[in-house]
Amino acid sequence: MRPRRGFVAQPVVLTGLAGGLALLALAVASGAHLLLVVVLALILGTVTLSQARRARGEAGRLQAEVAQTHVEVAAGAVTLPYTSVLNALPDPVMVISAHEPDDLTGRRFVMVNRAGRRVLKIQREAGLLVTAIRDPDVLEVVDEALFGGLEGEAVYETGGVQERIFRVYARPLGASGDGGRLALLVLHDETDIRRVERMRADFLANASHELRTPLASLSGFIETLRGHARGDEGARDRFLGIMHVQAERMSRLIDDLMSLSRIELNEHVRPLEDVDLAAALLDVVDALAPLARDKGVALEVDAPPRGAVTITGDRDQVIQVAQNLVDNALKYSPAEGRIRILLQTDLSAEACVAPRMELAARMSLLTPDHGPERFAALSVIDSGPGMDREHLPRLTERFYRVEGQKSGEKLGTGLGLAIVKHIVNRHRGGLAVESRPGHGAVFTAYFPLARQAAEAERQLDLAPDDVIKLS
Repeated sequence: MRPRRGFVAQPVVLTGLAGGLALLALAVASGAHLLLVVVLALILGTVTLSQARRARGEAGRLQAEVAQTHVEVAAGAVTLPYTSVLNALPDPVMVISAHEPDDLTGRRFVMVNRAGRRVLKIQREAGLLVTAIRDPDVLEVVDEALFGGLEGEAVYETGGVQERIFRVYARPLGASGDGGRLALLVLHDETDIRRVERMRADFLANASHELRTPLASLSGFIETLRGHARGDEGARDRFLGIMHVQAERMSRLIDDLMSLSRIELNEHVRPLEDVDLAAALLDVVDALAPLARDKGVALEVDAPPRGAVTITGDRDQVIQVAQNLVDNALKYSPAEGRIRILLQTDLSAEACVAPRMELAARMSLLTPDHGPERFAALSVIDSGPGMDREHLPRLTERFYRVEGQKSGEKLGTGLGLAIVKHIVNRHRGGLAVESRPGHGAVFTAYFPLARQAAEAERQLDLAPDDVIKLS
């Protein structure tokens, strides 16, 4: 509604006139001099007219601003006042526009908040909906909201190596100014809830399967010691030694399962700390050097000095990756063998998986999702028995061990490489293996450099005061 010109000035003038008449009446009643009364009335009238003129000017300015706002809204150039609120929401929010139900390529997102751009990796203000979300269930509930006026929800899994699970809510918004239809799409992250459920189920299944053998062994030895071997000191000492080994194995197994469950629970959350990868590697080498000396294995380290290689990550988990790879190499390297530990920086993803062993079978066990990032690559090259090509795809499976390498001094839980893979995946890195039977194996874990990780995040995030316009 437009304000009428003078809507502020008229009340001011009327108030002034009323005040003047009241003053005149008061003066007459009190017998004051008429000239003094007239002077006072003129002064009051002058002040009143001045205020009315100022009020009229203010009303004109407000009217001009309102008219300009109507022009900007009609042109679609006005900044929506709720954009900053939408950008502050933790859940992805999109506004979808469409005109014809039969035009399947006409569904467009015309607004997306900061969380949506980050999760869906959108760098444009508007575009086709299918370029951001291709899930049929999600597209179906969007259509129902657009053209059926119905509220709906669906489950959306992003896929990829950092899979995330969302509960999607679609709500109709009615007609738009250009005759199209609008719908609101909200994605609520349920990844943590689903991961907790999956972790509990996997933990119970794995624990019940892997603990069955050592528990049966302990039960058998206890029954024997309580029976005919009760007085046999030699048998008792031997059985107690075996029971101690089995108990330690169960303890390591529980620790590794708990560690793997914790890593998987937060695998979709990228760590944010700066980690000196060279320093972490050298700390691991110093810790494992006594074990290598006892076994007679030489550790050769080829790495930049401390402070030269910085990645974005979790230092404890990065150390766990280095320790698992080097410890694995120590287990399978023969006495008087040699382990070479190589740390390279500022490499492309292709260079990280380049051959490091001649005539070896190669396989990428984990490949980063996207991005022309630069990486730091940690390679551990052992001189062990190596593996045939057929075993490489299954190396990061839980409890998988190569036939013929399951006993003796190489006793382990079979979870080391699974832990490595999930940690590297959380860091948005990659993992590759090379192996040649009789000549050893090479495991390479590579991580995005800190400046590259920060730049990748910046590309998916605009400035705090950015806006998206409805079009």
